[in-house]
Amino acid sequence: MSRTVAVVTPAYRAEATIAATIRSVLEQSWSDWELWLVADDGADYDAFLNEAGMGDERIRHASSGGIGRGASLARNVALDQITAPYVAILDADDRMKPDKLERVVEALAEYPVVTTALDVMTDRFQHLRYVGEGPDRELTAGTYKWVSLSMDSMVAWDRRRTDARYDPTLSNMTDLELLLQLWRQAPVSMHLGTPLHDYVKRSESMSNGKDVAAGMIRSKTEILRRLRDGYYGLPKDEVAGVARFLEISLEAERAYGAALAANPGLLFEDHLEPRLRG
Repeated sequence: MSRTVAVVTPAYRAEATIAATIRSVLEQSWSDWELWLVADDGADYDAFLNEAGMGDERIRHASSGGIGRGASLARNVALDQITAPYVAILDADDRMKPDKLERVVEALAEYPVVTTALDVMTDRFQHLRYVGEGPDRELTAGTYKWVSLSMDSMVAWDRRRTDARYDPTLSNMTDLELLLQLWRQAPVSMHLGTPLHDYVKRSESMSNGKDVAAGMIRSKTEILRRLRDGYYGLPKDEVAGVARFLEISLEAERAYGAALAANPGLLFEDHLEPRLRG
């Protein structure tokens, strides 16, 4: 039985970061992978990687069909074509720890959805903090965000047991929205508490730019509305868990600007976490 992992990577003006991202896949201890690199900017990443000495027959190149159509649409281009049983998401400025795919494949033998803790970093790969670290544990829709409190682009799933597509109408929170779709058919997932994914926090996210904050609030509000309307078909107690997280997170979003002004450099995660514990 195939255990190939299709790694899906959308790329938009990613020349400065893509080499580190691809190298992290090439250096995986698990070699049965294929990487779908979907250009959303018209760039020839095949030539770029070959010139960098990083060409590999396992890398598939595709196009979103335009420029700046968005990561969700670009990811869906790959998801509509791949035949591999497993999918793992990797943004074009993130990295995988060397044993991530091996650990994920091991967990996917039992669980249809697997997430991992994150090593949150600056765009220079300087460590900021961990998110979701701790013991490996089973999680559900209602408990997941209370463990992995931000960023969900490290998800992997078995397409034979549950599957979904990204929602291009949302500007933010698309990874959480995808997970909510996956939980329709897979009520229990496995969370690996070892930080196996380097998540790069971009400067605009760290500075709470106006558009970033507004986009986060709009998307969280829309997902909360869908939850309350029964859109995801989740049990009431699971809906309640996600909804409560989003309510607290929205409160934190609205207060973050003032908190950041008072404490320059404050990470949103450090601003949110005490509220969740309270």
